[in-house]
Amino acid sequence: MKKVFLIATIVSGLTLTSCDSYLDINQSPNSPTEENMTSSIMMPAAEANLIATYGDYMRIVGGYFAQYYAQTFGTSNYLDYSQFTMSATRSSSAYTQLTSRTLKSLDYVLRFSREEQEWGTYLAATTLKAFTYQVLVDCYGEVPYTEAMQDLANISPKYDDGSDIYDALVDSLDFALSKVVAANKVCTNMLFADQDATNWIRFANAVKLKLLMRESGVKNVQAKLDALVAENNFPVEDVEYKGIFKNESGQMSPFYAEEFSSAWGSTQQNVIANLAIIGTMQQSGYTDPRMAKFFKMNGDKKYVGGLSGTNFSTSKTYKSTYWCRPVASYDMPVSLISVSEIEFFLSEYYAKKNDAANAAAHYAAAVEASFASAGVDGADAYIAKFPYEQNKYKQVIGVAKWVALAGVNTFESWCEIRRLDYPAFGAVKGSDMYNLKDDESFDPDLYVAGTLYTPIQVFGEVGANKLLERWPYAESSSARNGNAPKFPGYTTPVFWGK
Repeated sequence: MKKVFLIATIVSGLTLTSCDSYLDINQSPNSPTEENMTSSIMMPAAEANLIATYGDYMRIVGGYFAQYYAQTFGTSNYLDYSQFTMSATRSSSAYTQLTSRTLKSLDYVLRFSREEQEWGTYLAATTLKAFTYQVLVDCYGEVPYTEAMQDLANISPKYDDGSDIYDALVDSLDFALSKVVAANKVCTNMLFADQDATNWIRFANAVKLKLLMRESGVKNVQAKLDALVAENNFPVEDVEYKGIFKNESGQMSPFYAEEFSSAWGSTQQNVIANLAIIGTMQQSGYTDPRMAKFFKMNGDKKYVGGLSGTNFSTSKTYKSTYWCRPVASYDMPVSLISVSEIEFFLSEYYAKKNDAANAAAHYAAAVEASFASAGVDGADAYIAKFPYEQNKYKQVIGVAKWVALAGVNTFESWCEIRRLDYPAFGAVKGSDMYNLKDDESFDPDLYVAGTLYTPIQVFGEVGANKLLERWPYAESSSARNGNAPKFPGYTTPVFWGK
């Protein structure tokens, strides 16, 4: 990342309503004092750091690893990501942002709200903590958890197994949910404008559903899933940070600020659409109406995507206007979980119970929610063309979810591809579609819709027809930590992918 949000800038730049008696929004939370270190200061500080990382770095790398994005010609900032590469140093800043800033701020809110029995605020902080740790586990597999916040002077906290962390997160959500009622007040936050706990309860249930569904393939969590689904109290709108960004330096939506704004003094644009998603959203005479909301047409008013693993040459053919770019704006939302994702999880839940009717109904609801979020019609036509099939539910759900998340949440899509194994790799490789020695050899028509492909010059430790399954432990975490485990390898799945 070239820049991260300045907490003081974003917090002081927002019009917030505090559940505390007084909030001086001009007081910077970067250096809080005993007087100003309240939940209504520390919660937005935690959120600002989460937004900055999850809405930018995680979106960028997720986009490359899920083959939504390719590297534009003539630049190389993210070329390694397009080749399925990650290093201990590349993710180090993001790891620090999520741990030393987001989680530490949330830890304060948790301690304070529990002491004061402010259970609405406690649930909100618990939910964001669970969400953040889920992201870390899904990247690294193992991270410090039980000893991470006990002693801040401890530079060698033990790394906990991802499965144990997931269990602990579910338990923490259960405890917080057992204490809260909808009427409980929630301190100042940027996610929900209302001050009661209603939407936080729904969001907590959605995070819990995601955790349990990812666990369900490797351990028996059926009873917990049954109870959660029976309760049926999930978000009725997409859970996203929106309406808080401004067209001003330091206050733009982070992905836009990174890739589309010259406010940081850089005009280099690296991210273009990948032919995999473009070739899937327009196939056999069908063009998915959501594509116009996810990607811009090129200079010739066509949808053209680039290839993973190369940045192409700088020939006359491949000018910057040749490629499609993601749709982005200064006020674009940062999505945490959408109604569409929740419905896809519910479809999978029923599919595993061999309840084809309910699985099909939730599959349709997931597609409809995705089209509704994009603001376009055409869900019925998509469902007719790509209907639910019980005997291959993973493939149908996996590909449809991949398409739905293309312009919404690329990081979670990378996770779901690793878990569901769909989209799967096809027979065509990147090197079949483009010869680095022949600039005119690009042939995207060879791509088979609904598949992934091996990038050109793929990272050797990943290899052909494989995804990058995990990241090396972040340097900021492991460099001085004698308890850091040996890295198991780039193609070793995290626990829920085994």
